Order: sequence, then structure tokens, then C-alpha cells
Amino acid sequence: MPRPADRIPEVDTATEPTLIPDAVGGPEVADDAETGPKRVSVPTALAATEAVAVVAAEKQQVTLTAQITEHGMNIPEGLVWRVFDTKTDTSGELALAARSEDATARLELVPGEYVVHVAYGRAQASDTLKVIEGDNSKSVVLDAGAMRLNAAVTGDVSIPINLLRFDVFTAGNESDRKLVAQNLSANDIVTLNAATYHVISYFGDINAVVRADLRVEPGQMTEATLYHRAAQVTFKLVTETGGEAIADVEWTVKTAGGATVYSNIGAFPATVLAEGDYLVLAKRGETVYNREFEMRPGPGREIEVLTTVY
Repeated sequence: MPRPADRIPEVDTATEPTLIPDAVGGPEVADDAETGPKRVSVPTALAATEAVAVVAAEKQQVTLTAQITEHGMNIPEGLVWRVFDTKTDTSGELALAARSEDATARLELVPGEYVVHVAYGRAQASDTLKVIEGDNSKSVVLDAGAMRLNAAVTGDVSIPINLLRFDVFTAGNESDRKLVAQNLSANDIVTLNAATYHVISYFGDINAVVRADLRVEPGQMTEATLYHRAAQVTFKLVTETGGEAIADVEWTVKTAGGATVYSNIGAFPATVLAEGDYLVLAKRGETVYNREFEMRPGPGREIEVLTTVY
């Protein structure tokens, strides 16, 4: 509560200065009886400090290039550059400072420490980057090669391209492998860092699978053909050998051990099976017909199930 007027002490303004706060939050300064109260402006030193900070924060030119191997030519296309700040953002990840898809990336960055990452296909490399005042440049060596895969059936029987695909993993124990490239088609060229990789070839979608470990050397193309011991097979239910296929048949194929590997409904289903012994079941209505057969690697074959045998 305000003090009563009669209890407010008298102040001799001639001898006691009045304190006037600085307009910018600085120290209080006494007024002068003759010249009046003094108003304090922004200190010269503070202004100079801010000017220096502005200059230091100006972005500098940075040029980035990459090579396949040390002392090699600059890669002319297909690069993706990402430059990260060394400080993490609110999510705990390194903050992205710049990005470019130019083979020779020309960026503007504030002076400081960064991490630069470049990707070329599935090959990639990271390095530190220090930006200083003036022009800056950085070359990154990917130490990469390439791989091209194909497959055939033993005996050099070609495989339709729509039935063939490849997955590429890092080498090592199965539990430690990491997927590098998936669902590659025959003759696709994939760029990879120089290393050993575990390759899986799939012929069809059932059990025709081949695996191999392949080495990619820097600056070289690794080409490989994997061979499957399998074949394409079609089924049909007929009343006589060479007869017309009966429609609306439920098909089931089991291994010799009793495991079901294939099922379908139709008159003329087709699939791919690895070599081995199988049992095919053809159900029409309440009647089930069956036949044992052996798969051998080679050209596609047709399996007929006769109704007259049962």
C-alpha cells in the first residue's frame, strides 16, 4: 500500500541524485542538476560485438566432388549429397544442413564443423567437413565397384526374366547380415562399396533358391551367373494321356516329407520346383487323384494326372 503523504521523507534533490535506468537494461546512471537526466545508448562495445557475430555467421562457398577410387576421375552423375550439422536436433538426430543431387555440389554453409555423406547407387561414404572463411572444397573417395547378376538352370537352360530375382546382403553369419539391395532383376547393375556380399537368387516363388558369396573390387565390375537345380512344371488332370485338361481342379504339391509347397485352383497351373521327389494331389469335387513324380533340373515339363488310373 502507498505510504501516507505525511510519512514520506523529504529528499533534497539538490544534493541527492535521481537514478535513471538505462533504456536497454544497462546500469542506472545519475542525472545532472544542470544538464538534466542522462540517457544511455547501446554501448559501442556491444555494437561492435554484434557486428563481428554477423560477419562470422555469413555463409561460405563449399564445393564437393566424389571419386570411385583414389586419384580417379570425378563421378559425373548419380550422386546424392547430404551435409549434417555435428549438433543433434530435438529428435536426437544430426540436423540436415544442406542437400544436393548435383555431381559437383556447390553449397553455402556457415563456418563450422559438419559431416558430409554421399551416396552413389548402393555405395556410400561419409567424412568430416570443416568450413572456414573463403572458398572451401572437399573430395570424397567412395572405394566402390559394381555387380551384375544372372542365373540359369543347370545345363545352361535360360530362365524367363519374370521368374528370376536377386537379393544382396552383407557377408557374415545369417543373423548378422543386412539387406543391401532387394528384388534385383537379371543383368541389373548395382553400385556397391568394395566388400564381400552374400547373394541369393530366386527362381520362381517356391523352393528354387541358390546362394553365393561374391567379392566386389574397387573400380571393377563383378559379373556372376548362378545355376539352379530346378525346372518349371505345369499340371493338368486328364481322362487319358495327352487329353484335354479338366477345369476347376484343386491342386496341392507336397514334398517327400509331407510338407505342402504349392497349392492352386485351375485347369493348367504352373510353377517352379527344385529337384527332388514330390506328390501332387488333384481334387475335383469329392474325389482326389494323386501322382508321385521326380523333378530334375532342365527344361520345363508337364505332369499329367490320369483319372482312369484310380
